[in-house]
Amino acid sequence: MTERKGIHPLLSGEKKQREVYSHSFSSSQIQALSAICEALIPPLPLRNDQNQALRFFYQSSGSRPPIPDEVAELMVKRGLPEAVVLVKVALKLISTRLGTLLLCGFLCLDWRWPFIHKFSEIPLAKRERILQKWSKESFFFPLRVVFALIKIFCFYSFFTWIDENSNNPAWEAIGYQIGNKGDYTTRPKERPLEQGIIEPMTENDATIVKSLMEKGLQVTEDIDHKIIRIKCDVVIIGSGCGGGVAAAVLARSGQKILVLEKGNYFVPEDYSSLEGPSMNELYESGGVVSTLDGKIMILAGSTVGGGSAVNWSASIRTPNSVLKEWALDHKLPLFGSSEYESAMDFVCKRIGVKEGCTKEGFQNQVLRIGCKNLGLKVESVPRNSSEDHYCGSCNFGCRRGDKKGTDSTWLVDAVCNGAVILTGCKAEKVILEDYNSGSKYRCLGVVAGVVSKTISKKLHIESRVTVAACGSLLSPPLMIRSGLKNPNIGKNLHLHPVLLAWGYFPESVSNLEGKSYEGGIITALHKVVSEESNFHAIIEAAAIAPGTFGVYFPWVSGADMKDKMTKFPRTCHLFALVRDRGSGEVKEEGMIKYRLTGNDKENLKLGLRQVLRILIAAGAVEVGTHRSDGQRIRCEGTKEEDLEEFLDTVAPVGGPTSREEYWTPYGSAHQMGSCRMGASEEEGAVDENGESWEAKGLFVCDASVLPTAIGINPMITIQSTAYCIAKRIAESLKKNNGPCD
Repeated sequence: MTERKGIHPLLSGEKKQREVYSHSFSSSQIQALSAICEALIPPLPLRNDQNQALRFFYQSSGSRPPIPDEVAELMVKRGLPEAVVLVKVALKLISTRLGTLLLCGFLCLDWRWPFIHKFSEIPLAKRERILQKWSKESFFFPLRVVFALIKIFCFYSFFTWIDENSNNPAWEAIGYQIGNKGDYTTRPKERPLEQGIIEPMTENDATIVKSLMEKGLQVTEDIDHKIIRIKCDVVIIGSGCGGGVAAAVLARSGQKILVLEKGNYFVPEDYSSLEGPSMNELYESGGVVSTLDGKIMILAGSTVGGGSAVNWSASIRTPNSVLKEWALDHKLPLFGSSEYESAMDFVCKRIGVKEGCTKEGFQNQVLRIGCKNLGLKVESVPRNSSEDHYCGSCNFGCRRGDKKGTDSTWLVDAVCNGAVILTGCKAEKVILEDYNSGSKYRCLGVVAGVVSKTISKKLHIESRVTVAACGSLLSPPLMIRSGLKNPNIGKNLHLHPVLLAWGYFPESVSNLEGKSYEGGIITALHKVVSEESNFHAIIEAAAIAPGTFGVYFPWVSGADMKDKMTKFPRTCHLFALVRDRGSGEVKEEGMIKYRLTGNDKENLKLGLRQVLRILIAAGAVEVGTHRSDGQRIRCEGTKEEDLEEFLDTVAPVGGPTSREEYWTPYGSAHQMGSCRMGASEEEGAVDENGESWEAKGLFVCDASVLPTAIGINPMITIQSTAYCIAKRIAESLKKNNGPCD
C-alpha cells in the first residue's frame, strides 16, 4: 500500500501492536475465545485457481494473533456490560470439560479418553456445528447472544485490524482498496477553525487557562477546588447539525460563544478512510452502540461537526406532509410558517446543496437501473457537495473536503465572529438554581470535564444561555442527571430503523461499473408507496466497509462467509428505512430501549421485499437478506413464481435476544424526538422556541426536539429547526441588555 502522509495519528492506527491488554480475560478464556474465532473464520483447503492473496486469505484463521485479544479488548470496551459478563461466563464454562458438555452437548464427546473434550480440543468441523446450533438457539437464547456478540466483534476485528503499514492482509483478497492520499486534498497553511479552536490534548493545567484567555474568554482559577471558571454569553454543548448552526447564528448576533465538543477536530487532510481508527474516533462509542436488546445497531457522529462530518451527504428538505402534521396536529405553528421555509432556503444555500450528480457509484446505479426496469419512480438526492463528488468513504470523513459539514461551514462562520470551540470536553451537568418560588429553575451554565489526562481541573462555564445540542442520545441524559423531571425528556425516541438486503453482481455478467465502496454514497432514492398512495418506506444505498460487512452479513459457515467476503466489491447493499411510529427511550447514556409497532414491521416488510425486487431487476445473480439462516436465492434460471414464493418468506424478524427461530440485525443512523417540542409541558420537553419548560435559559437545539420521525434523511430538517431556534434566542438576548460584560 502506498504510504499516506499527513494523516492524523488518531486516524492512522499508529498505536498498533499492544503489548498489554486490559480486557481481564483469563488465559483459559482467551484460549476458548480463540477456538470460537477459528471456527468462525477457519483455515480452508486451497484451490489451484487461487492467487497468492486468496491463498493467504483462505488459509487465514480468526485465531491468528492478535485477533482474539483484539476481540476481547473491543468487547470489554464497547459491548453492553451485561452481554460481556454473559460471554465471559460462557467462555469460562467451555474452558472446562463439564461446562463444554453443558453448552455444547454430544458434539464434545469422544470414544477415547478423556471422552469429554473442552471446546478448544474439539475438532474444527464440530466446533463449527456447535456455533451453528448456538446461532439457532431460541430456547436457551443466552447462547445465541454469546454467538452474536463474538461473531460481531470477531469479524469486525479481523477485517479492520491493520499492521504498521496501515494495511490488512485480507483486503487484497476481497478486492478492497483505500485511495492514495495523493488523490485527495493538500494541507493548507491553517485549518479553517484554527483561530477559534482549543484542543486539550495539546494542553495541560498550566496552559489551558492562557489559551482560553487568548481566545477572548473571561477566565478565573479556583486553585483550592481545582476549578477553571469561564464566563460567556452562550455555551453550546455539541458542534453537529444543531450546535454548529446555533453557534454561527448566535456569534453573528454579537454574543460571545463557547462550544463544547467531546470529540476531536479533524480536517480533510487528517482523514485516513481506515475503517477501524475512523469508527473509533469519529463515532459515538466507536460506532458500537445498540439498543439494550441488541436488536438495532446505531451510528451517531462524535467529532467536531458531529453527524454532519460523517453522514452520507443527503440533503433533503422536510416533506410538506410532515410540516403540516407538526404545525396542525402538534400545534407548533413554526413548522407551517414562512420563517421555517426561509430557514430551509438559507441552510441549503450555506451548505452548498446541489441537485445533480455527474457520475453515480455502483450501488446507486443498481438502485436506479432496478427501478427503471420495474417501471418504478426513482429520485435524485440533493447533496451538500459538488455535482462531481465521487467519495465513497465520506462516512469516515470526506478526504476531498467537498462535503460541507458544520465543521467547514457554520462553525467557520462562528469562529470568524469570535466563537471558541473547546474539543475533548464532556458536559457533566447543567447548573440550575431555583427560580419563581421553586416552581421552575434558571440555568446558569455547565459543569464539564476535560477528557485529556494532562488536565485535572473541572470547567465551570457561566452563561446567560445554555444550549444542549448533544444529539438525541446524549441531550436527554444530560438534562436528567442535572435534575430535570419533565416526563418527555428521554422518551419518544425515534430511530428510522432500517433493514438491509444484498445482491451480487459479478463483473462478468453485469455492465454496471465500479465497486460497492466507490462513488457518492446516496445519490438516488425510491419511495415505496402503495396504490392508495400510502407511504411505507424509502430505499437508499448503504456505505458498507469490510468490517461492517462482516458484522451484518449472516454467518452460516466459515467457508460460506469467506466466499461471500471475496465477492465484497460487487455485492450491492440497499436498505429500507421507515418513518417509525413506534418509539423508545434513553434516560441514561448507553441505555437505549426501543420497540417497533406492528405498522413499522409491516412497512419494513414491504420495503425489504421491494429492495430485493430492485436488486433482482438490476441483474443480480443472487440476492439475500441478513436473516441469521442466510436467507437467499439464486436468480439465474429461477422461475418468476419461485422468486415470488421466496419474497413471501421475507419479513422483519426479531433481534438476537428474541425467541423467534430466526433473527436479524437492524440499523439506525438517524435518532430524533427524545426531547421533543410540544405546545405544553405535558406534550413536550421544550417549547416552540426550544426552551426547556422547567429551566429558563436552557435550550435544546438538535434532532431531539423534532416532534416525530421524519421518514427521510434529517440533516436539513435539523439544521433548519436549529436555525429558527437560534434566531429566536438571539432576538431574546438582544431585548435583554445585549451581551454580558
